[in-house]
Amino acid sequence: MKTALFVVLGIFTVGYLTVWTIYARRERGHPRLASPLELGIGLVTNFFDALGIGSFATTTALFRLFGTVRDEHIPGTLNAGAALPGILEAFIYMAVLNVDVRTLAPMVTGSVVGAWLGAGVVSRWPRCKIQIGMGSALLVTASFGLMAQLHLLPGGGDLLGLSGTKLILAVAANTLLGALMTLGIGLFGPCMMVTYLLGMNPMAVFPIMTASVAFLGPVASVPFIRRGNYSFKTAVGLTIGGLPGILLAAFLVKSIPLVALRWLVIAVVVYTATMMLSSAARERSRAEASMAEAPGVL
Repeated sequence: MKTALFVVLGIFTVGYLTVWTIYARRERGHPRLASPLELGIGLVTNFFDALGIGSFATTTALFRLFGTVRDEHIPGTLNAGAALPGILEAFIYMAVLNVDVRTLAPMVTGSVVGAWLGAGVVSRWPRCKIQIGMGSALLVTASFGLMAQLHLLPGGGDLLGLSGTKLILAVAANTLLGALMTLGIGLFGPCMMVTYLLGMNPMAVFPIMTASVAFLGPVASVPFIRRGNYSFKTAVGLTIGGLPGILLAAFLVKSIPLVALRWLVIAVVVYTATMMLSSAARERSRAEASMAEAPGVL
């Protein structure tokens, strides 16, 4: 059954590349080459992703810091740029770590369904609504990181798979997390919490997390790509830079001070969320002021 998942993931990969290539033709006349900064962001954030920290929150923070992507294009750029590195990561962890495929397959399916439903909604949202949604999502992400640092999350158990009510709960949770991925909230932290609470072995969670992201990535990305609600050049930079970042973390890194690094990530994410929510509040105030000054408005 795991072999079947590899085959299906390969089909997803080919399908995604085909769709992205077709829609990329309309980018003619725009800069096609990613900048060193965009490649570097992809390398660093996907390196962290393969270590279990996640990439969406850190990538969003760097986008805001360097002004790389407009706020309303961040969700689409995140999903499109992370799709292929996520697929590579899933191939690696599904191959080297053990997990019950009868748990893996339905949880992955749930995440894909959630992403398909969520992307159709988020890809149509206006700038201000995306700022509010992403700012809130980043604060949720930071809260999971804080709970992990303070050891308030469960440490997991010995289970390599789930069944019965536990499996139903896990699939339902992963479906919701798949929908939230389209808004820019990473799946890793919440998925870890859910599966640990249900007694799963922490190492068995890595194939579930990475496979969920790998399968839902193409599904979540296509609506943004089709509508042009993303930065093509930056997404290419995240992809090209992200692939070696995954390989470096998965095969070469033996140790890294993750505790200190996670505290830094939490601080940066909270700051980014605050700035994004502040921007949304300012834009809403300007819009309300313009409406009040418009002729005929009482």
